[in-house]
Amino acid sequence: MELISTRKCMARDVGFNGNLFGGQMLAWLDEAAVAYACQVCETPRMVTAKMSEVEFLKPVRTGQIIKIYGSVKSFGGTSAVFDIQARRRSPYNGSEKLVCSTTMTFVRIDGDGEPVTINPYIKERYNTE
Repeated sequence: MELISTRKCMARDVGFNGNLFGGQMLAWLDEAAVAYACQVCETPRMVTAKMSEVEFLKPVRTGQIIKIYGSVKSFGGTSAVFDIQARRRSPYNGSEKLVCSTTMTFVRIDGDGEPVTINPYIKERYNTE
């Protein structure tokens, strides 16, 4: 997996119990993954089509660092599927603990929001066909 984003949990990101809001984590995952999808598919126009189930395994507290990783899983005609993980990183020893993971699907679109085919050479580059 490739590092695609780094975030720091701030006081504004946590709820009553002092843990990161789940919705905030989902937003971070979506933001990082769509940027990665645009990079991989060589286009600024990718939209989120699907996010698989997300299970929150570890809490995230204020001040903790979150590393988000991604990898290409597969391609369809107009879509790309990515495995995404968020890990809590210790600034003291560099160890990481999995916070959550998901699979996300993005669709390449044109200026009118209609699906557009992903270039075959991109699929070849990632050997997913």
